[in-house]
Amino acid sequence: MKRERLFGSFVLVLAAVFATALWSLSAGAGEEKPAKGPSLYESLGGLNNIAVLVDDVIERSYVDEVFKANPNIEEAHKSYPKAAYKFNATVLACMVMGGPQKYTGLSLKDAHQHLLVTEKERNELKTIFRDSMNSFKVPQKEQNEIIGIIESTKGDVLAAH
Repeated sequence: MKRERLFGSFVLVLAAVFATALWSLSAGAGEEKPAKGPSLYESLGGLNNIAVLVDDVIERSYVDEVFKANPNIEEAHKSYPKAAYKFNATVLACMVMGGPQKYTGLSLKDAHQHLLVTEKERNELKTIFRDSMNSFKVPQKEQNEIIGIIESTKGDVLAAH
């Protein structure tokens, strides 16, 4: 049970992607939708490319000093197997980006309430994502979509003040 609660800081971003995807599906209900291009999943190259990006972001987050300064995040990193982070985060990212994968983990709020995430940590995660995406030459349009998704989840991720 404790491991489930300690799903950790990386779910921050990917659960954010999940929440935005759900919002996008419900926000357009009943409206005529214009023809769409490829999904974000397809634009990023599918499962393998997303898995590589997720792996890199998680590796960067584990050694990041901003995250290490939060004892709740640090405990989550120590208590939950990194391989499980990577698997769950990849499945979630793929699903919300339009892939066929199905995420069955914790909700955004449940995954983060005990971590007491600050605005500084949220901003650091966006920086880590940008740095990682730049290193893999992810196009700016897709980068902006991912960062926009992260931005949209602020209320569910940040600690209540």
